[in-house]
Amino acid sequence: MKILVLGSGAREHAIILALRSEEADHEIFAAPGNAGIARDATVVDLDQNDPAAVTMFAKTHAVDLVVIGPEAPLVAGVADAVREHGIPVFGPGKAAAQLEGSKAFAKRIMDAADVPTGRALRAASRAELETALDDLGAPYVVKADGLAAGKGVIVTEDRAEALAHADAYLPLGPVLVEEFLAGPEVSLFFLSDGDHVLPLSPAQDYKRLLDADAGPNTGGMGAYSPLPWLDEGFGGEEAFVDLVTREVAEPVIRRLDAEGTPFIGLLYAGLILTEAGVKVIEFNARFGDPETQVVLPRLVDPLSELLLAAASGNLESHPRPRFADEAAVTVVVASEGYPQTPLTGRPLTGLDAAAAVDGVHLAHAATAESAEGLVATGGRVLNVVAVGSTFAEARDRVYRALAEIGLEGGQHRTDIAARVAG
Repeated sequence: MKILVLGSGAREHAIILALRSEEADHEIFAAPGNAGIARDATVVDLDQNDPAAVTMFAKTHAVDLVVIGPEAPLVAGVADAVREHGIPVFGPGKAAAQLEGSKAFAKRIMDAADVPTGRALRAASRAELETALDDLGAPYVVKADGLAAGKGVIVTEDRAEALAHADAYLPLGPVLVEEFLAGPEVSLFFLSDGDHVLPLSPAQDYKRLLDADAGPNTGGMGAYSPLPWLDEGFGGEEAFVDLVTREVAEPVIRRLDAEGTPFIGLLYAGLILTEAGVKVIEFNARFGDPETQVVLPRLVDPLSELLLAAASGNLESHPRPRFADEAAVTVVVASEGYPQTPLTGRPLTGLDAAAAVDGVHLAHAATAESAEGLVATGGRVLNVVAVGSTFAEARDRVYRALAEIGLEGGQHRTDIAARVAG
């Protein structure tokens, strides 16, 4: 199968590695890719956000499946353009991608579908913002309505800090002030063909920069899967997944279809387990990062078959995807200064030694080749991923591998999956 994967991060590298692990001779293209992806796919010079360019490439190279990784090409309408030419695309069209591209749109869909979520107020001005903050009270939750690369939300007890955060985004469009919800968070992915959904295995990510969930929000500093603590109160992972499928994913997919905007691709449900039950924090319209890096290594079934079935409207005939009983942990290596002002261009060392640790592989997020070897080109640079028979084994492996990696000023959390390692 010829597959074109759009994107340049660790999520896309994880997708490509999963495709490469199959017993199939796939020809995989990636645009724009990164230095790590270039070792596992053919990187092509292509603007991932240009619908016409992506369509032309897919037609010229007889691509069988286009997989859209990040949110920007979805909101740019790349899936619509490619799909109009009869090429299967794993990724929703521009209208359905508003589920991620507009927090207000997502709230409206949830309300219409009777999906449990927190109360939200839309503010388009400073006056509306202040009224909303006073109405919902502290802790204050303020979100940019549009895309913000995972950094558009703030949760704070400080009203002045909430106002300052909103002031940074109001010139770009409205913000949402939301009810604060307390409880553990869960990420759960669903494959959708527009009519049917198939759930994957849940994961938990770590959004804060520092240990013990201190520091600023980031795009994600690590994750683990599965979630053994779902046995407490939910009767296990399968029962929990059934509940969320029935009360969240299926109603949302049905509602989008009823509105003439079928969702074809990956529905990411960001959930919180409150005392009042499971509620949705947000939806994304693509695989989550870094959760993908721990979910896909545990997938038993061929990823390419699942993605193509979703893109072709044939999920109904597929059973629920199977996952290995192994534990998977990933830890992000980030540049100095991340997330505010990452310092880039610094060399990376020890990657071969890290990848040589049993059960470990690397997913590149922001790397490039230079005359001196690999260098970091962004904030989140690498994902070190480990699988093991237990979480203790996976954690030991991931942190032994991290000790081999050199990056001046590099930073990573030391507590990823500590709660489940025993």
